[in-house]
Amino acid sequence: MKLDTLKTLYINELRDLYNAENQLVKACRKWRNAASSKELTDAFQKHLEQTKTHVERLEEVFEEIGEKPKGKTCKAMKGLIEEGSEILQEDGEESVLDAGIIVAAQKVEHYEIAGYGSVRTFAQLLARTGQRSFCKQPSTKNLKLTRLLNKLAETL
Repeated sequence: MKLDTLKTLYINELRDLYNAENQLVKACRKWRNAASSKELTDAFQKHLEQTKTHVERLEEVFEEIGEKPKGKTCKAMKGLIEEGSEILQEDGEESVLDAGIIVAAQKVEHYEIAGYGSVRTFAQLLARTGQRSFCKQPSTKNLKLTRLLNKLAETL
């Protein structure tokens, strides 16, 4: 894809987010199943449901702009998830492993916040108001999740 217009960059970044969110659906399931704390398990279940909603909404955005909902491999998310998966292979104290999973999830959340912030700005510049408001919702939910994860980390 030749990045010769802001719209092309916007679509490129949407595809990146679409792939990232689909990768995250799988990771949330693994992290949820690996967590020993009920509160952390519940947080990952909630995040899994939110992530599925983000995937569906991204599909709607693609439809609105006349593009097929397909991703381009998000190497950054892939790396963050692989790094988080390394924790799942370790032996150790359950609370420490939970803390490691929280670290992985925090990194993912901050990546998503940056990605949605960028596409929100592009949507605004391209006068796509409905899409702009959609891109704000995941960022807000991701910020709430990071605060929840911080609180959970304090209880381990």
